[in-house]
Amino acid sequence: MDDSKETLRVGAAVRRRRRALELTLAVVAERSGLSVPFLSQVENERARPSMRSLQRVADALGTTAVELLAAADPARSVAVVRAEGAPGPAGEAAVRPLVTGRHQMHALEFTGDHDAGREFHHRNDKLMYVADGAVEVEAEGRAYRLGRGDTLYLTGGARHRWRATVPDTRVLVVSVAEYIEAAEDPRR
Repeated sequence: MDDSKETLRVGAAVRRRRRALELTLAVVAERSGLSVPFLSQVENERARPSMRSLQRVADALGTTAVELLAAADPARSVAVVRAEGAPGPAGEAAVRPLVTGRHQMHALEFTGDHDAGREFHHRNDKLMYVADGAVEVEAEGRAYRLGRGDTLYLTGGARHRWRATVPDTRVLVVSVAEYIEAAEDPRR
């Protein structure tokens, strides 16, 4: 199967989420700081938002960019994400989904730095793996320094923030989907 023709239709996911919340484009524009014409173009698949813009839309819709990307592609039993969509030139910050579709697991590749001041709080468990470079993570009031090959596991509900401390750092983040209620292991 030639999957080079597959594209994520994130606009339809944005529209579905906005309508489910009974919000107008004007309200989402005000909340996100983006223009109504741009949001209309996104919803009608005439514009592709950057990851930063997509996160602003997601924040305005009370969700995450990961969830919008997951909702953009129908679930399949086998999915390939090609490296052609990999981040651009060295030194640029980028986020690339490694899993698309509505699945129980999400995976993202962060290259470079991102909004280090942003605190994350996910309902379900998450694993961070440093593929290259180094990061500092603040989780539940403690600081952790992670280098190449290190992992950090966060249980659902753990508040955290992180930042790259070395240029061209690559971090893989794998998490249980927000729409899945991860059950506690009764043996614990």
